[in-house]
Amino acid sequence: MDRGTIIPWQELSPEALSGLVEEFVSREGTEYGEEEVSLADKVREVIAQLEAGTVVVVFDIEGGSASVVPVNDLPRP
Repeated sequence: MDRGTIIPWQELSPEALSGLVEEFVSREGTEYGEEEVSLADKVREVIAQLEAGTVVVVFDIEGGSASVVPVNDLPRP
């Protein structure tokens, strides 16, 4: 995250936010256990985490992409 910038999720268009979150929850390693969880439910969960401030949107300047990152995974100042 050395070259990342936190982007306020509220400043993203609804379409951009939806696309970012859908891409994030569709990645490998984001399974929610043995029970099948719909894409819509996963998206709602991540939006709730954004609203609660437990995850943030980070733009990777070097890679030119954005991702959802848990606040606890951010480097400490």
